[in-house]
Amino acid sequence: MLSISARALLWSVVLGAGFAGIGEAQAAAPTYTLFESGQVRPLALSPDKKTLFAVNTPDGRLEVYDVTWWGLSHRTSIPVGVEPVAVAARSNSEVWVVNHVSDSISVVQVGVGTANRVTRTLLVGDEPRDIVFAGPNKSRAFITTAHRGQNIGFDPQLTTPSVGRADVWVFDANNLGAAMGGTPKTVISLFADTPRALAVSPDGSKVYAAAHFSGNRTTTIDSVLVAGDTPEPNENHAGIPAPGNPLIVKYDGQHWVDERGDQWDDNVKFSLPDKDVFVIDANAATPKQVSGNAGFYTGVGAILYNMIVNPVSGKVYVANTSARNEIRFVGPGIFAESNINGHFAENNITVLNPQTHAVSTHHLNPHLDYDAPFQPLPNEDAELSLALPQGMAISSDGGTLYVAALGSDKIGVFDTAALENDAFWPDPCDQIQVSGGGPTGVLLDESRDRLYVMTRFDNAVAVIDTDDGDEIQHLAMHNPEPASVTQGRRFLYDATYTSGRGDSACATCHVYGDVDHLAWDLGNPDGDVTIAPGPFKTIFLPDFPIDFHPIKGPMTTQSLRGMANHGAMHWRGDKNSPNFPPNAQPNAGSFDEVEAFKQFNKTFVEVMGRTEQIPAADMQKFTDFALQLTYPPNPVRNLDNSLTADQAAGRALYMNKPATLGMTCNFCHVLDPTGNAQYGVDRPGFFGSDGSYVGTEFVQTMKVPHLRNAYTKIGKFGLPRNASINPQEDDSFLGDQIRGFGYTHEGSMDSVFGFLSQIGFVEDPIFNPGGLESDTPTERRQVEAFVLAFDSNMAPIVGQQITLTSSNSATVSPRITLLKTRASAGECDLVAHGYYNGEMRGYLWKNGAFHQDERYKPTLTDAQLRTRANAWQQELTYTCVPPGSGHRVALDRDLDGTLNGDENTWCG
Repeated sequence: MLSISARALLWSVVLGAGFAGIGEAQAAAPTYTLFESGQVRPLALSPDKKTLFAVNTPDGRLEVYDVTWWGLSHRTSIPVGVEPVAVAARSNSEVWVVNHVSDSISVVQVGVGTANRVTRTLLVGDEPRDIVFAGPNKSRAFITTAHRGQNIGFDPQLTTPSVGRADVWVFDANNLGAAMGGTPKTVISLFADTPRALAVSPDGSKVYAAAHFSGNRTTTIDSVLVAGDTPEPNENHAGIPAPGNPLIVKYDGQHWVDERGDQWDDNVKFSLPDKDVFVIDANAATPKQVSGNAGFYTGVGAILYNMIVNPVSGKVYVANTSARNEIRFVGPGIFAESNINGHFAENNITVLNPQTHAVSTHHLNPHLDYDAPFQPLPNEDAELSLALPQGMAISSDGGTLYVAALGSDKIGVFDTAALENDAFWPDPCDQIQVSGGGPTGVLLDESRDRLYVMTRFDNAVAVIDTDDGDEIQHLAMHNPEPASVTQGRRFLYDATYTSGRGDSACATCHVYGDVDHLAWDLGNPDGDVTIAPGPFKTIFLPDFPIDFHPIKGPMTTQSLRGMANHGAMHWRGDKNSPNFPPNAQPNAGSFDEVEAFKQFNKTFVEVMGRTEQIPAADMQKFTDFALQLTYPPNPVRNLDNSLTADQAAGRALYMNKPATLGMTCNFCHVLDPTGNAQYGVDRPGFFGSDGSYVGTEFVQTMKVPHLRNAYTKIGKFGLPRNASINPQEDDSFLGDQIRGFGYTHEGSMDSVFGFLSQIGFVEDPIFNPGGLESDTPTERRQVEAFVLAFDSNMAPIVGQQITLTSSNSATVSPRITLLKTRASAGECDLVAHGYYNGEMRGYLWKNGAFHQDERYKPTLTDAQLRTRANAWQQELTYTCVPPGSGHRVALDRDLDGTLNGDENTWCG
């Protein structure tokens, strides 16, 4: 019997489904692209407390405010990179900004006039998130990034077991180096999956780095190995048997056990040490992780957001959520009492004690009785809850902690002693409501009795009086996001409105619209079997596809990104428009994604404990927002969009060589970035899926998944030997790994290579003649290399940037040429910013020349613009922004038809 994990492709035969209709031509590229990067450290105060800095994430700028006795006064706005998410002040005149999509750090000079500009751009690893200064005289900058990216300069070992995927880049702030993107003092690799938050000990000698997706020691056992031995119930309320599903197990400190306590040790060929927060010696000649067990903390949480250190005790507070994904089922809990409806995660502050190395977790919502019946909203419990804890601030005496609750529109105020002793109880008097909504960052200005709060929903900074909790000022930053984004964002995060107890939201699992890197068993035994609608690419027998059973087994969290052109939703495609006929493909291969997404409305009742679905008008706003979420560039692919020799060979195999029963990989996983090849029209394209299903005789019908995020699933290595799921490779115990979920819908497959090593893909004279090489791994490795570098909605160059100064022309010139070349190829819009004649100017590369942001100004050649950077304080920062956004970013910020340089010019 074949693995269920391979059922979407293996042992299928062509049905010959046709395509109905041709979609409309692709619309012009939008002026704003929604990446929804999570803000980490969005606010900073200068050391003298006279200046406040705020990242304007959607606008790609740093906003600078003068701090006065009466409030804030906006001073200037400085262009930085794409999606800035963190800022730290090194001095009163120098701040560093972390640009999440640009993979860069903007070193910004602040002051008067031309002092407000980017003076250097540092290039770092993929998706940097946070920054702190520590070490001797706090002269070292520490930056978290994923262990990958085109700028790293080292091999990330993407296919090697037991490699950490979390990096901390360290720069000597006094000696950035002469290399194009700066020369780090060191890059510290940590044994975790993607880092996020940083914090510094009171004396600056230690830096704490937290894994963002730290996991919780759970993994999936493949259904072939489970062999039907799942806990009861194994049938729905109507007595219809469930398919033979995989099973989530959790390590209890000694054994891998399911919810019954049964052991599955023999079927897990790796271990999960669950290292969550790391300790770095910032004073060492070369900063490094502290050795031994003192160098990390375990069991902190599943999703770690932010950290702060108590300035008196030195204890570390970690804002996080925990996941209860080892528990099965959702729904009303009638036929199966045990489920996670209304209690699938908890919001916590975990306290780390450096003296004892103790870890203690404190639930922020102790008032909730999870066994009580759900109550209609609004209700008292929901109003008191705090959800999605983010940024924190703490008083100088260490006695008061302020926590920004993104999902509650509030700042929670805690006595730290009561928090640490679990002696607190939620009280409205200890919660500060913040207008605007979605607080992500909070700063305490004790000298003025103020809090400064970043409100993400309206892209603003709020000023709050700490004495009475009154909001005394609210300053909106310029926001290029369309109304469909700003109006719909709330429904991703707002736990008070979208969950019955006010403590969970869609973003609890779909972190910033993406994933939590966990699997969940969200079957509903009280549900009914439904029809698998198709259209079907392939099918095994004419009596199939198998219909959708409500007990569907574990499935990994899928991203909300990139859904606008990939058809029905969920792994099985069971979220689809109720209006389309089976086996039809309207819109040239995609379904009605708007109606499909609206089918998620029932999730608010079945999973989040609401007594009723949200109103249709609100669901429409959420839909309009979600379908704009976009995948970032692939950090594995070359910046010039070329492929390495192995990737190119893998692409040729993917497109042309039969992988199973005469079908190529591309037959099911359609790669057609423009749509031209398949439909003869210009359309958004397909990235591994055209919305079709595959029907098989093996347990369930599945939708063909896209492959844009395959590179993010690296880190689980080790498979038990089995005739179908691991016939080719060694089944040795591979030791410590960083994650428990890998590939396929349930996350049980450890790698793309492992998936391709199954019996249905490798060459076999009887079962699969002409398949991938079975005697050597070369072809499978090449296809894996291509899949990890798979095309995405954005070309690799999008976001990349560099700063040209009067002294580095020879060093950065090749990078500027690369940016210009890729822009000319249509992969991005190239913009540049810098001071000229005492004014900030913007430039857009278009039709072979740079256009200026003033009317009647002549275009400039590439050489003419570069010459401007030769003068003192006239550095130029070049950035590849998403296609369609260049005019807005460089020339007309508010798109009112008046160019930026003409905004303050009177015309008669």
